[in-house]
Amino acid sequence: MKDKLLNSEHTYTLSVSVSNKPGVLARIAQVFARRAYNIDSLVVSSSVDGQFSRMTITAKGDPKGLDQIIKQVNKLVDVVDCVDHTEENAVIQELALIKVAANLDQRSEALQIVEHFKCKTVDLTESSMMIMVTGTTEKIDALIKMIQKYKIIELVRTGKVLMARGNPES
Repeated sequence: MKDKLLNSEHTYTLSVSVSNKPGVLARIAQVFARRAYNIDSLVVSSSVDGQFSRMTITAKGDPKGLDQIIKQVNKLVDVVDCVDHTEENAVIQELALIKVAANLDQRSEALQIVEHFKCKTVDLTESSMMIMVTGTTEKIDALIKMIQKYKIIELVRTGKVLMARGNPES
């Protein structure tokens, strides 16, 4: 039992500031793969000036390997900074688009679920509707569970994006 706890995987959320250059993502992903970490979600966006990008990586793996991953990623030439935000006070959000089969008879009940989760209907036809939802992973998972009684035609999720709360330290 003790060995099972020691080998259990945990989920971590890291942000990595990098130079906005080709090949950087591949080198970072390789560091995770060498340590047997699976990247569950990855969001990359350009900074305001376009010279740098911000990666938000959600990954699973052995807790013992995380410090090594952060050290190795920080050593890469085009990496400015790699930070673990797992235990940090941060705003973490995700976006999903969900296309659901809902005929006229089902639409009223489906729209009540949409309203409850404070979603937005972004497309509506006679036989389907597309829902946009933002929030925590748990919120999106709960919505998907509730809306599954209608046929989910298509589902796209962004993965987590995060920003630490408060002002950065000087």
